[in-house]
Amino acid sequence: MEEELLLNGGRILRVKRGDITDEKVDAIVNAANSHLQHGGGVAGAIVRKGGRIIQEESNKIGYVPVGNAAVTTAGSLPAKYVIHAVGPVWGEGEEDEKLKSAVLNSLKKAQELGLKSISIPAISSGIFGFPKKRCAEIIVKTIVEFFKENKDSSLKVVNCCNIDNLTTNLFLDKIREYKQD
Repeated sequence: MEEELLLNGGRILRVKRGDITDEKVDAIVNAANSHLQHGGGVAGAIVRKGGRIIQEESNKIGYVPVGNAAVTTAGSLPAKYVIHAVGPVWGEGEEDEKLKSAVLNSLKKAQELGLKSISIPAISSGIFGFPKKRCAEIIVKTIVEFFKENKDSSLKVVNCCNIDNLTTNLFLDKIREYKQD
């Protein structure tokens, strides 16, 4: 299950179902909490597969405010880096803006590192309770806007990678809307 949206300058927004820890991209984005303690969900899977070094580097970074992102190496994962994006917990207020900020800051971190490809999950839509459809809308729109505003970015490919069919289908629906425009 995979589909692409070709954007200006030959950039690609790809939606796919799969395990983000298997993504062969320059960086994967982790749906992190502010304390960068990677015990469960996507974060736990990343540390289990990538190794303790990811948690150790995260501990050195410490606290990251909601809407921001931090970078560590990726340990033994196929990616070179993990960008830890701190999304909002549903019900804390200003969730849409905070999620947009977390995604945008992840894209900016990738650009600062000169990366060509990243893979991003549905940040905040798991244990943080952000509605999945709304999450897909915000993430896809933020990526499309980023590519429009950053024509000289090193970033060429962004994968929206999720492990479950429901979330993947919501992201597919969203990029199909852009294809019709």
